[in-house]
Amino acid sequence: MELRHLRYFVAVAEEGSLTIAAEQRLHTAQPSLSRQIRDLELEVGVPLLTRSARGVELTAGGKAFLDHARLALAQVEAAGDAARRAASPGKACFVMGFLTGQEMEWLPEALRILHDALPNIEVMIISQTSPELASGLLRGKIDVAFLRAEEEASDLAFRPLAREALVAILPSDHRLAGAASIRPEDVVGETFVNVSHTAPALKRVIEGYLGKTGLPIAAQHEADNLAMAISLVASTRGIAFLPAYAKNFLPWSVISRPIAGEVPYIDLMLGYRKANASAILKLFLSRVDELIARVTRGKSPDHVGG
Repeated sequence: MELRHLRYFVAVAEEGSLTIAAEQRLHTAQPSLSRQIRDLELEVGVPLLTRSARGVELTAGGKAFLDHARLALAQVEAAGDAARRAASPGKACFVMGFLTGQEMEWLPEALRILHDALPNIEVMIISQTSPELASGLLRGKIDVAFLRAEEEASDLAFRPLAREALVAILPSDHRLAGAASIRPEDVVGETFVNVSHTAPALKRVIEGYLGKTGLPIAAQHEADNLAMAISLVASTRGIAFLPAYAKNFLPWSVISRPIAGEVPYIDLMLGYRKANASAILKLFLSRVDELIARVTRGKSPDHVGG
């Protein structure tokens, strides 16, 4: 089994089509790609894909194999990065990733802690979605990330940083803008803006909360990021449920209100790859409690440490 077999299989599985994977991602001929997949299935000993007029789907064996294939490719890439770093030692560099928008609260204190201990360290900052950050951790591109706990990431470790309440986001001149808080039943019949699959952990929390209410609330729009969600609220005169930190980015035309009753929460985690032996990472992890204390000191009740 060669690495190209794994790359080809992952590409087909993610695209759901031999044709698209061959032409748009791998830039190879489809017959050649089909042969490579057949060779891989013969070596593994079980069918990995089922083919139909709609494209391809993973078999039970294929689903199990996909996770291991992705991990193997990530480990190979991380090994190459480690070798290049070792061959070109220079100024110590530490890469921190942030769920977009969380930098405002966590970055200043994280930098102070690092620079207090290591004044000459170079810190690189990356701002992405939570799944992208998890992928960067697995590939060795990021040392530590402030993100949601992602599923199917057994090679990552997560430490809780904060629990954040969700709030209702709505136009400042909406009929509900004068309410002290927003009840779930107030949202029935309103345009509801949800997050998309780019924020799977948050999407699960919101949909789980809506499911518990038993109310007929369905999303008319889905947003790929925080800015898009706020923009959709303003432009469609809709309502969204977002983590409280979204209040830091609201324009004058959009306001937030607490959610009445049982409030949904979502956790912010500190994630890192278990196999990362970086001395800087170990130092940073040893001071996480101090980081939490610094950031949560004086923070609003919407945030609960832990």
